[in-house]
Amino acid sequence: MTDDTTDLATQAFVAHRNLLFTVAYEMLGSAADAEDVLQETWMRWAAVDLGRVGDRRAYLVRITTRQALNRLRTVKRRRESYVGQWLPEPLITTSDVTEDVELAESMSMAMMLVLESLSPTERAVFVLREVFEVGYDEIAQAVDKSSDAVRQIAHRARRHVGARRPRTTASPSEAQAALESFRRAIETGNPQDLLDVLAPDVVLLSDGGGLKKAAMHPVVGAEKIVRFYLGGTAKLQATVTWEPTVVNGSPALAVRVDGELDGVMAVRVENTRITGLYFVRNPEKLTRLDSETPLTR
Repeated sequence: MTDDTTDLATQAFVAHRNLLFTVAYEMLGSAADAEDVLQETWMRWAAVDLGRVGDRRAYLVRITTRQALNRLRTVKRRRESYVGQWLPEPLITTSDVTEDVELAESMSMAMMLVLESLSPTERAVFVLREVFEVGYDEIAQAVDKSSDAVRQIAHRARRHVGARRPRTTASPSEAQAALESFRRAIETGNPQDLLDVLAPDVVLLSDGGGLKKAAMHPVVGAEKIVRFYLGGTAKLQATVTWEPTVVNGSPALAVRVDGELDGVMAVRVENTRITGLYFVRNPEKLTRLDSETPLTR
């Protein structure tokens, strides 16, 4: 490859890097794994004969999808031995992600967990088609299937996701209002205020990764969650603060203990009440929360 060709390859990769990272993250739920996929994508892209590439964006997405698929099959086996509950790695996102309703919904904690229940190929097809609006023929090349097979996989994945996704999608303002009510109730220690903002069948998932204390199994029911949080906070001999932030395109809370980041709380809101709480405490998943991660589609 000549220097001029290398420059063109580099320019194309840099121009689409945020898109490629977003594709990989949507498929993997891990920024660290997504970064590894981008490294593998670059190595393969740098060896491509650009004269044979008509659509560089599509070709890069294809390489990224294949590398993400390979890694997804590996990490699914790894997650079977994960200590406690596994949650996606949270990312601080820019305002344009929040404004893109479809992108924000697709990368919410609730939806990312739904995507975890798909097979690797189903997830790749669903993400490429429903989030990034890639054509069936292009997806077929990325996943090494026929176009007809991809259509069938897409139909099956949509049905699976439709049966498990949140029944209603709260607006950012509705989610923010519910989260603010939750924060006030936690800080004042008022159990009734907390019960008022939590749906009766609310579910709490917490991820400590074996490195931080967390519930090993889902905590189900508003009253159990009230006891879990208010009882746990009362025992702490420390100052706990809950700071508003934006994670994965949605309102969230950064939890600090004596000023140090201890975790991130994301929520699912339906009909003005919180139906899902997602608390990430695993320190290995909190490394990208000091700056915004640019995402796009």
